[in-house]
Amino acid sequence: MQRVCFQLQVKPDRMAEYTVRHAAVWPQMLTALAASGWHNYSLFMREDGMLIGYFETEDLAAAQAAMNATDINARWQAQMAEYFIDLEVPPDAGFLQLTEVFNLDAQLTALAAQDSTGETP
Repeated sequence: MQRVCFQLQVKPDRMAEYTVRHAAVWPQMLTALAASGWHNYSLFMREDGMLIGYFETEDLAAAQAAMNATDINARWQAQMAEYFIDLEVPPDAGFLQLTEVFNLDAQLTALAAQDSTGETP
């Protein structure tokens, strides 16, 4: 499973409305995301509007393509675009993907494998 973390910047004067919109995402959008392979999806927003998103997927390109093939996604992205700073493409295409530099589970798995072979880190 691929872990994807991304960043966007919400306009400060639109943060409250953005939060309200995400408290009740359209049921069809929720269903489309799940069917397209977006799992364990969360959004986090800092007080200045920096938005961090996280989700897991088998294949990011395939998950994005599946969403792009839905009418509901086009409508949602068009409405969400107005909430972001310096974004000239739909939000789901314009996010800055962050590089993972630490994963506890991966390191614990590697440590367990070393322990079973008698190797030391």
